[in-house]
This record gives sequence, structure tokens and C-alpha cells, in this order.
Amino acid sequence: MKKVLWGLSLLLFMMHSEVLKALEFDDLSPDKKLEVYSDSCEQGQMANCYQVAIWYKNNPRLGTDEISKIQSSIQELKDKRKKLREVDEKSNLDEEDLKKLKSLAASITEESQKAAAEQRYVDYLTRACSGGEKGACEEKSGKINYEGSNILYYASLGLIGIAVFLIAKTIFQDEDQFQAQEKLDDNKEKDEIAKHGIVLRYSRPFFKRYFSPIVSGMKNKKTFKEKYRRKLAAAGLTNILTPEDFFAFKLFLILGFPLLFMAVRLFLGEEWSLSLIPVLAFVGFYYPDIWISGKIQDRQKEIIMSMAFCVDMLALSVEAGLDFVAAMAKVIEKAKANALTEEFENVIREIKIGASRAEALRNLAWRIDLIQISSFCATLIAADSVGASIGPILKSLAIEIRQKKSAEVEKAGATAATKILFPMMFLIIPSVLVIVFAPIVLELINGK
Repeated sequence: MKKVLWGLSLLLFMMHSEVLKALEFDDLSPDKKLEVYSDSCEQGQMANCYQVAIWYKNNPRLGTDEISKIQSSIQELKDKRKKLREVDEKSNLDEEDLKKLKSLAASITEESQKAAAEQRYVDYLTRACSGGEKGACEEKSGKINYEGSNILYYASLGLIGIAVFLIAKTIFQDEDQFQAQEKLDDNKEKDEIAKHGIVLRYSRPFFKRYFSPIVSGMKNKKTFKEKYRRKLAAAGLTNILTPEDFFAFKLFLILGFPLLFMAVRLFLGEEWSLSLIPVLAFVGFYYPDIWISGKIQDRQKEIIMSMAFCVDMLALSVEAGLDFVAAMAKVIEKAKANALTEEFENVIREIKIGASRAEALRNLAWRIDLIQISSFCATLIAADSVGASIGPILKSLAIEIRQKKSAEVEKAGATAATKILFPMMFLIIPSVLVIVFAPIVLELINGK
């Protein structure tokens, strides 16, 4: 697994490096490139002398800076002739200046620029070859060797073919098994998956099909199975995602977020920086952790809010003569469907398949991972171990839970005044001041 992550990191780094390189040259105009290459060539960089030669080969003209200098010289000579004629209408430039003016004017014609570019191409190519630039020498002699390029070309085609074959084999070798599993999952999970967000809904078919089999075959999968099993249970996602699926989800988003970014960028025609791709890949890997933490917090809040009613119903049912399992079933029947009733269903299911009441309650506390539920389960397990009646215990627990809930509500109400202070200072008070003093200020201005 570490090798896979290192490989992905290296790939992203290489992509990032190429992006920076491309951006560096895209920001330069062709004439600016010529200026940079020429300066570097004058400092002895033969590779850039070769680049200057290539520039003149691809652009049969002079650079804009050079053309501007020639035009400036022509204008100076014309101004000089104009001043002479102001003194004497028959005056003209001397013979040397006239020749210079004609020569400069002829040098910026299209034919002259093309001829000059060809000559400079030869000169810079010769200079680069003399300086030891192998590519320049090969181009000058007309013996550019394409043999290595052909080998690389056909080798790359062969590797691409092998890659396509392996991917196709991986996709289709267990297609029947995957289709059968999908038919079993379609009826019971699609509606439930849609409730957990658009990212999971549209990503699951891809990572479940292509990434989960790879993750399941990893040698060190035990590490992340232990890491994510409890998180998935606390979030109530055990029936939707396995630990292998969750890790496959993380790996898929390393590619998913950058691909989505590129698709949106292309669709909108925006020029967003491609250097964001590594950042999006990093965010994609850690997004599922943030998402599942939010799911756990929401579920725990829902359990705390419904706990008082459910424990009250348990106490009433037990005092009415029902046993613990029947009392839980009555709570599930009467209470509004929520996360706690789902966990009660799991407890009943475990007891029916042979688990003891204490074991089922321990599993309940492990799944929810909440102090209030852990205390509730520990109390019931202790009472069950000594054979005490759980009716009075449930009743006292219900009273205690309601008191704690009332205390938390009072605490939240007490902190509300503090929380609203900053919005009031920066939003409400300025608005009130504007409403009160704006008419007065306008009257003073109009009065003046």
C-alpha cells in the first residue's frame, strides 16, 4: 500500500512539475522567448543558441524589438532631413545617411526579414554546433536520428496495449459476480445511499467496481479494517460500506476530484490554474474522513435527542410486564424512526441469533461510541449480572437523562447571548444606526 501511495504522490508531483513548466512558457510571448534565449546564448548556453536557431526557423522574421529599433532609426533620419529642409528646401541628407535610410527601409520588408531570418538560423545553428550542442550538429548535417524516437514510439504503443489488456481482463473476469451482487444491492440500498450525499451516490458505482477488489487483495488491509470499522458503525453506514469500500472511496477521490475539476474547467472554458490538481487530489483523499466525522456527529446528536423518549418507553414497557427484548420492540413500534431505534433493532437481532443481553448491549455501546449510551448500557449490564429488576433502574435513568437534557438546553440558552453578540455588533447595530441617522444626515446635507 505504501508503494501505491508513493507512486501516486510521484505521479502527482510530476504532473505538477510539468504544469509549472508549461505555465512558465505560456506566460511568455514568442518575441519574449527570443529575447530570453538570445541573452542566455550570449552568456554561453549553447542549448539556447540552438533554441534561437529553431525560433528563426519557425518564425521567418525579425524580432519586434529589433524592428522597433530599425523603425526608430528611420524616424530619426527622417526628422533630420525635415530639419534641414526647414532651413533650405533643397537641402537633403548626405550620401551616407541616404544609403543608410534606404538600407534600413529595405531591411524591414517581408522578403528581407525572411532572408535575414534564414541567415540567422544558419549562424546560430553553426554557433550551437561549434559549442558542442549535439542536436544542432545533427540538424545542420541533416542527419537527425529518429531511430531512438521510433523505438520509444513503438515501445509506448506496446505498453499501452498491455495496459489496456490487463485493465479489460480485470474488469470483465468477474463481471458476472459483480452483476449478481448489484442486483441484490439495488433493491435495498439505492434509496438509502442517496440520503448520504451526492459524492457517495455517484462515486460508489466506480470505486465499488474497480477499486474495492484491489483494496480487498491488499496484504495489510487488516490495518485500515480495524481503523474504519468502528467509524462506519458509529455513522450507521455498516450496511452501505465495508472498511475496504471506504478506503477504496478515499483512493478513488484522489483521481475523482481532479477529473471533476478538469471537466468543469473545460466545460466553462475557464483558465483555472492546473497547479490546483495536487491540492484537489490531497483534499479528495481526506474528504471521506471529514465527511464520516460529520455523519458521526449528526447521528450522535440525533441519538441524544431521542434517548429520553426511548428510555421512558422502555421503563413503561418493562413496568407493564414486558421483558427487555419485548420492551425494545415496543419502543421501535411506537417511537418515530431514528438512529437509536435502528440500534435497538440491531440489539434485538443479535439477541435472536444467540448473543447474550450483556454482549448485545456492549456491542451497542461500541457502535454508537457515546458516553451517555455507554453509561446506559453499563448500568443495564450491571443490573442484569446481579439479577436486579431493570424497571426501576430504567425509570431512574429516564429521569436522569431528562434532567441532563434540560441542563444542556439551559446551558445552550445561556451561551446564545454570547454567540449572538458578535453578529449584533457587526451586523445588527450598524444597520440600526444607518436607519436612524441616515435621514438626519440627508436633511443636514440638503439644508446646506
